[in-house]
Amino acid sequence: MFNPSRTQIRTFFQETWRKAREGALLTPLESMTIDWISEHPEYHLLLEGGPEAIEKEYTPEGGHTNPYLHLSMHLSISEQTSIDQPAGIRSATDALATRLGSLHEAHHQVMECLGAMLWNAQRDGAEPDAAAYLECIRRRVGKPLSAA
Repeated sequence: MFNPSRTQIRTFFQETWRKAREGALLTPLESMTIDWISEHPEYHLLLEGGPEAIEKEYTPEGGHTNPYLHLSMHLSISEQTSIDQPAGIRSATDALATRLGSLHEAHHQVMECLGAMLWNAQRDGAEPDAAAYLECIRRRVGKPLSAA
């Protein structure tokens, strides 16, 4: 299984953004990545930042969202829904996107569930709980819009 380093992941995002700006041919994964980068113009300058942006620490304690983690989560969710793994995530995410009127906003809600699942697994020293992950997403589908 491919297990890239933090630097490799960050370089991938920067290189993909560079290739897109230059009009270079993109792989299918790079094309998917550009779709999500395009949804986040607040990251564009950072992705042009070079090595200093790759090495920077983005911590909640420092008041920073990690843009590379955020984009990686979009890609993970896109991959999960494309192959419907865990089974049911595609329909749950589609239902959430319909309720919110935005796939992008649905992904942000799913990210909360994905982050919670991973945090719980790490905390408990256990495998990620796919059933709890799906239930979290499904609960968000049923919430009133003001409580999303």
